[in-house]
Amino acid sequence: MAQRLLLHRAWTLSTRELRPLPLYSVTTSFLPSSSPLLLTGSSPRAAGPLPPHHAPRRWVSFNVQDHDDFTERVINSQLPVLVDFHAQWCGPCKILGPRLEKAVGKQKGRVAMAKVDIDDHTDLAIEYGVSAVPTVIAIRGGDVIDQFVGIKDDDQLDSFVSKLIGQ
Repeated sequence: MAQRLLLHRAWTLSTRELRPLPLYSVTTSFLPSSSPLLLTGSSPRAAGPLPPHHAPRRWVSFNVQDHDDFTERVINSQLPVLVDFHAQWCGPCKILGPRLEKAVGKQKGRVAMAKVDIDDHTDLAIEYGVSAVPTVIAIRGGDVIDQFVGIKDDDQLDSFVSKLIGQ
């Protein structure tokens, strides 16, 4: 399951920035120069700007790979970082994760979000005193600013994130 998820994420990341090719071809070899172009293929969609749902988006969250990655991208980060300690088997974590990403996304790059799977990184969970999941820790300049355990509603999450960036 984890391998399939990793493969899916790798595929999504590698194809997200690619611009789809038009699904038609232009045939002009047998037409006189004054004739209109003949479009053939499955779709007459012209190549142009990508629709909003295909446009590249700014990454608001990332998965921590190891302790060194955590140190580099969280502790040494210029931005404040929300660290989401979660587990694959945790139902509340699956509810909270997208809500956190939404709250962080509203800040338009003023805060980042790190995701730490406690089953893969038990050393980090122990270091930060995580005894239950989901646990969210707010870190600014390498220091823990605030934390909470469990699910919060959207307004509470927005308030938590705003507090982290000093609003």
